[in-house]
Amino acid sequence: MTRRGEPRVWAPRARRLEAGLPGGRHPLRPLDGGWWSGDEPLAPGTDYRLSLDGGPGLPDPRSPFQPEGVHGPSRSVDHGAHAWGDAGWRGAELADAVIYELHVGTFTPEGTFAAAAARLGHLVGLGVTAVEIMPVAEFPGDHGWGYDGVDLYAPHHAYGGPEGLHRLVDACHARGLAAVLDVVYNHLGPDGNYLGAYAPYFTDRYRTPWGEAINLDGRQSDEVRAFIVDNALMWLRDYHLDGLRLDAVHAIVDTSAVHILEELATRVAALEAELGRRLWLIAESDLNDPRVVRDPERGGYGLDAQWSDDFHHALHAALTGERTGYYVDYGRLEDVARALRRAFVFDGRYSRFRERRHGRPIGDLGGDRFVVCLQNHDQVGNRAAGERSSALMSTGLLRVGAALVLTAPFVPMLFQGEEWGASTPFLYFTDHVDPELATAVSQGRKREFAAFGWDESAVPDPQDESSFVRSRLDWDEIAREPHAGLLAWHRELIALRRRLPALRDGDLSAVCVRVDEEHRWLVMERHGVTVAANLGARAARIPGGSRGWGEVLLASAEAPCREGDALILPPQSVVVLGQSI
Repeated sequence: MTRRGEPRVWAPRARRLEAGLPGGRHPLRPLDGGWWSGDEPLAPGTDYRLSLDGGPGLPDPRSPFQPEGVHGPSRSVDHGAHAWGDAGWRGAELADAVIYELHVGTFTPEGTFAAAAARLGHLVGLGVTAVEIMPVAEFPGDHGWGYDGVDLYAPHHAYGGPEGLHRLVDACHARGLAAVLDVVYNHLGPDGNYLGAYAPYFTDRYRTPWGEAINLDGRQSDEVRAFIVDNALMWLRDYHLDGLRLDAVHAIVDTSAVHILEELATRVAALEAELGRRLWLIAESDLNDPRVVRDPERGGYGLDAQWSDDFHHALHAALTGERTGYYVDYGRLEDVARALRRAFVFDGRYSRFRERRHGRPIGDLGGDRFVVCLQNHDQVGNRAAGERSSALMSTGLLRVGAALVLTAPFVPMLFQGEEWGASTPFLYFTDHVDPELATAVSQGRKREFAAFGWDESAVPDPQDESSFVRSRLDWDEIAREPHAGLLAWHRELIALRRRLPALRDGDLSAVCVRVDEEHRWLVMERHGVTVAANLGARAARIPGGSRGWGEVLLASAEAPCREGDALILPPQSVVVLGQSI
């Protein structure tokens, strides 16, 4: 569909195209370039299907709403009908952000956009400034992670559809929160994926870990690229979203002179200028390649930021002691120090896990070009039992991890429930109706964990509804210890970050980190602020640095003692020191 509401479809191989409406089938007329168009706009709320060459009715490739799921009819939507209340909203600066990642289906018991909007007061009280919503593009069934979406223009029906998302974003802006949406442009899910029936959206020249690759650089790929770019612009324009998180861009294969990521960045920058509000593009990338965020004038793609998996892996391994799977490359405090200084641990170094050199140095890029975390949906949900950090480390180490994330010279991100040490797992769950696909997903999930040495029999079945139900947050925990104390600690850390400009400064040249592997302590200094952490089971004596200690601004345990120029830090604790302002 176009924004005016008439069906407009790219189907270059079709000889005849019809729209199935409540009153019968109506022919679409052919246009140049393989496009087809209806003669009359569809009234908002009209259900319709499209039929190619007399075949069965299929969803519109650009369907704005699938009220009955991926196999049902499409429904026309008038985005202009929502009465927006955010006329004064101008967006937010990423460098100042504290991001909160949430999954709509498990964030609340109801699992809807409306229910999520009702909990925004908690996020405001926590101090976060941006909400990152896991994918909502229509996917099979009523519940799932969303990374197997097939109707990329349609917000999921079970969450509340288009109007529900309009209202959630509007509510975010009313609370002063930016809203970011996770989108998937490296593949589509298998169930309900009808794009290939319309046009060459896919190619067999490449493969992704999840199936067919999208045709971004082959014959007739111009309209495929436009499908992706228009989708990104639609979310930002019609839903007033402030940014997009681009899933697994390392799995996007594009040999064009202008990579699809650069094209996206260019078009989003133009929309930003048109709308007069700040827009973000954040990539998930496994490449450790600064090209993702470098300016196009310097050979980059021009995105605003990328996730640093190295930061997570280094911190997780140091706090938990895990060394299986990709954690085999991490574990030393020096790895955490490298991540704090340069975002990447592997910047051309040899990786045992990959059995090759990996990454390249970030050069003069600032810390505000990288998003870091202690937990995210992948690192929790891709564990066999979906264990959060709260199930893997002590309360003291949870406080240490939170402090290192929220005082780091990067853009920090929390995962839903992390702020109170939620005890509920976040499992991988699906709701496939196709029995063969359901079985394949369940069996494939078990095989994935071989590299980590996890018992396949202990892996919950993604298709079992209990995997979804168990993953819902238990909001009653907030009032109980140790959850209440952890929540207060996160609030204090975020408040300190907002109060001290030094903690939001992404100048990596100012970061100095000292570590002692034997005694398990780490000290980070920058711009007059010092963060001292003891990861060990015994009190640590930390000699003073050249800049002195300053006064205690925040401590996770009792205030540390001083012996001369040394700091005596309690076991598994962290302290932030500096000049109070």
